[in-house]
Amino acid sequence: MASSEPRGLSYRDAGVDREAAGRAKDRIIELVQDTLGPEVLSRPGSFGGIYRVPGDVASPALVASADGVGTKLKVAIMAGRHDTVGRDLVNHCVDDILVEGARPLFFLDYIGMGRLAEGTVEALVSGMATACRENGAALLGGETAEMPDFYADGDYDLAGFIVGIVEAERRPGAHRVQAGDVLVGLASNGFHTNGYSLLRRLLFDKLGLGLDDEFPGVGLPVGEVLLTVHRSYLRPVMPLLRAGRIKALAHITGGGIPENLARVLPEGVEAHVQRSTWEMPLEFEAVRELGGISDEEMYRTFNMGVGMILVVAAEDEVDITAQLRAAGEDAWGLGVLEPGDGGVLLI
Repeated sequence: MASSEPRGLSYRDAGVDREAAGRAKDRIIELVQDTLGPEVLSRPGSFGGIYRVPGDVASPALVASADGVGTKLKVAIMAGRHDTVGRDLVNHCVDDILVEGARPLFFLDYIGMGRLAEGTVEALVSGMATACRENGAALLGGETAEMPDFYADGDYDLAGFIVGIVEAERRPGAHRVQAGDVLVGLASNGFHTNGYSLLRRLLFDKLGLGLDDEFPGVGLPVGEVLLTVHRSYLRPVMPLLRAGRIKALAHITGGGIPENLARVLPEGVEAHVQRSTWEMPLEFEAVRELGGISDEEMYRTFNMGVGMILVVAAEDEVDITAQLRAAGEDAWGLGVLEPGDGGVLLI
């Protein structure tokens, strides 16, 4: 005889599906496995990731950073494409520690969502695993949190944590920079991961464009332009770092050239960035004109076509630029450092 007792609440009733989470976890482990090298001592799915510190660095220093993708996630959700933001996240973090001269060792992620969407989680992890392989990093662990009533259905958040290693005595930075040094720019391949709240307000709200519409003046769909993956500069830059030929680097993210370049200038030195040395990419020009946005606002919101800036000795500029171009980079002399108050002048 069937019991007349009312069935008690379950975790599934509260919006958390353990079975779906288990299936997603199994598929994620398969994606992660290819990123693990002999330095990884733990198994995928362990409580903590264990990584043996490499022994090939005489004076090792660990470099760590954490970041997110910002409201670019909204575009990925609109498009139903999630692997690109996974790659964005890893590459952004790699570039941040590259500024400190570090090569990446391992990466961890956090995904928070209202209800587990198995395909979405797999796509996010697939993108992160792809970028980890490309950058020689282990995807050592992560957390997927299912929190109904906290995130709206279909929405999610994404954060990443990276650890790298650098020879402490040879790390680049403001301590190696002086007046007379020069700036070398490396091109971005689009908006990377910054300025998306402004981009969405202009393109979707003000202009009424959809993801499949043409991005004005560019000739490509809006979705394709906005979801272009944030570049990693590890491969072309690391040989120069190992050779000790880069004094400092600035990753051009939120705050643009003025704020990020200022972070690597010592007291008494200012940067003169010559805007005439590169042509503003079409997508940035279109945003400026269609939005009626001032130059100051543009240069403090977007990278404006410059993804990374290198500070090098003046006598090395020609050779370093040639080496970067030979590696396939769009690299050029961007400006010079002069005695001054530590600011960045766009001239």
